[in-house]
Amino acid sequence: MNRRRVTVAIAAAGVVAGVAGLGVLAMPAGAGPAPVLPQVDAQSLVESVLTAKPAAFGGTVDVNNSLGIPAIAGLPQLSDGASQVRMWTDGQGKARVSLPTGGSERTIVDDGTTLWSWNSETQTVTKTPHGAEAAKPDMGLGLGLGQDGKPLEPVQLARDVVSEIEKSSVVTVDGTARVANRPAYELVLTPKPTERTVLREVRVAVDSELRMPLRVSLLTNGTDEPAVQVGFSELTVGAQDAALFQFTPSASAKVEEQKLEAPSDQDKADAEKALGEASPQVVGDGWDTVIVAKTPAEALSGVQLPAEDKPEHRGPGASGANPQDLLKQLGKQISGPWGSGTLISTKIGNALLADDGRIALGAVPEQVLTEAIGQVK
Repeated sequence: MNRRRVTVAIAAAGVVAGVAGLGVLAMPAGAGPAPVLPQVDAQSLVESVLTAKPAAFGGTVDVNNSLGIPAIAGLPQLSDGASQVRMWTDGQGKARVSLPTGGSERTIVDDGTTLWSWNSETQTVTKTPHGAEAAKPDMGLGLGLGQDGKPLEPVQLARDVVSEIEKSSVVTVDGTARVANRPAYELVLTPKPTERTVLREVRVAVDSELRMPLRVSLLTNGTDEPAVQVGFSELTVGAQDAALFQFTPSASAKVEEQKLEAPSDQDKADAEKALGEASPQVVGDGWDTVIVAKTPAEALSGVQLPAEDKPEHRGPGASGANPQDLLKQLGKQISGPWGSGTLISTKIGNALLADDGRIALGAVPEQVLTEAIGQVK
């Protein structure tokens, strides 16, 4: 398997799908005339987004989904309808995200050494310390290696991703816009006619100064209404209050600490073997790209839910369904020459979880997905 092809293809597929590489999804918030900005070509604009340095900011994001996903208890941001997210970052790795869920709230805080997950409804906290590996700088953006095995320089990697995108897409800059009172360029990625995808185009508004994506509109075939509308209703760029990136559990909170123990040589060997077997494979290219991986059939049934999500913390009437049952509720059972499994469909793509542990996903129709998973045994 060519690891570099896999990683660059995944990055490119993420960009055109608007789900990776371009960062925060956001639709317009605020009105005003289109700003006058210096001209920039599409290739340079994409490259500048991929190589931009993280900025410190805080803001409120309004989320409006029309993906066709059933309601997910406790996570309205992933379900159809309107919801909000509050987020802050210091631009150096510390972050805070607040997910209101009706009368309660979930808060995730990364203070640089520990990840805290707080559920106000159940008064529970999950505390996870960073591992030593997580603290090491990633010189290659975590996306690929060069022929010498060393991480690619960010600029070269960005150019590779842009080149990959242009093989299957028409990339243009379609004027300017004002998003959350900040001037931005309108970047448009359109699949070429030969591409088999459920997406018609991806429109991204890019901050003219920070090169931070401020708006993404995902449009699908057969409709002029965006399938996803997520946007900053307010955005403040600059240093944030340091107290936002600290978390101290209340005296009444139940804290579950996930301890990191040094793995034995056998644990390392087993992990490397499992990682090799589960390495994703890229089937197809461009907008037709399907990522296929294989996990043990029993993996999902062995998933341990965070403390705040366990049935005993959900109150009366809480469901004790395991992850496999929950996935089946979100999708439908299908079968064919490739086998059988659960298909989870949204307006922007599909995911197929085969009963034998194979997983395939992409912004493609069901037929393309089943053809791809059939190539992986």
